[in-house]
Amino acid sequence: MKVAVGQFAVGPVWQENAVTCVSLMAQAAGQGAKLLVLPEAVLARDDNDPDMSVNSAQQADGEYLRRLLEESRKNHLTTVLTLHVRTTAGRAANTLLALRAGEVIARYQKIHLYDAFNMQESRRVDAGQALAPIIDVAGMKVGLFTCYDLRFPEMALSLALAGADVLVLPAAWLRGPHKEAHWSTLLTARALDTTCYVVASGECGNKNIGQSMIIDPLGVTLAGAAQAPALIFAQLEPERVAAVRDMLPVLKNRRFAAPRLE
Repeated sequence: MKVAVGQFAVGPVWQENAVTCVSLMAQAAGQGAKLLVLPEAVLARDDNDPDMSVNSAQQADGEYLRRLLEESRKNHLTTVLTLHVRTTAGRAANTLLALRAGEVIARYQKIHLYDAFNMQESRRVDAGQALAPIIDVAGMKVGLFTCYDLRFPEMALSLALAGADVLVLPAAWLRGPHKEAHWSTLLTARALDTTCYVVASGECGNKNIGQSMIIDPLGVTLAGAAQAPALIFAQLEPERVAAVRDMLPVLKNRRFAAPRLE
């Protein structure tokens, strides 16, 4: 399965961000990708307004999503991203969406909100309570999670135990001391914890690191981006997952049960 990861700097004008997403979808499909992963919170953002993502939130069937679904109808590419969706007055859900053939085939409301490093995502965002469903893409089982979820190994393990061969992560990983090292280390660790491929998109820009990565089940980086807008590709093989799990059967050898997230 050929996969693509697109990264870009989300700006304050949602219409422009939607055009960027549509362009990346068309490029990925045109180059034969079956799966495209885009960053977290792609609706709108402003470096000087930390509340813009929530204040710009649309309804679940808003115009932003309709534009992406219109592009999705043109091919069988599966596109994964997150948008802020309105919940109650002044609040939103950071919602991962998987799109295919003009439909939303899966939704996931971010469980672990980024209340760390002097940030408090929960101030305006409502946490989810359940894991995303495992989706099938070109015969591979894909587990979905979002940004700060990466720091919780039990979540990745729960997805792998539910059948995932691939873990997909839209993110907007903030810059800061050691944060780039945290990102690459945690992505590699989650691949090794689960013997899954990890496909991660990071928003770039003034405050976020970019550095999207595609990592194989033995922690080998297959493709990576720097800090500028980019579209990267890699080939994922189910046979590679099976071979790694034969030589490194950590899912079988484990002695402690992963907690169930309801």
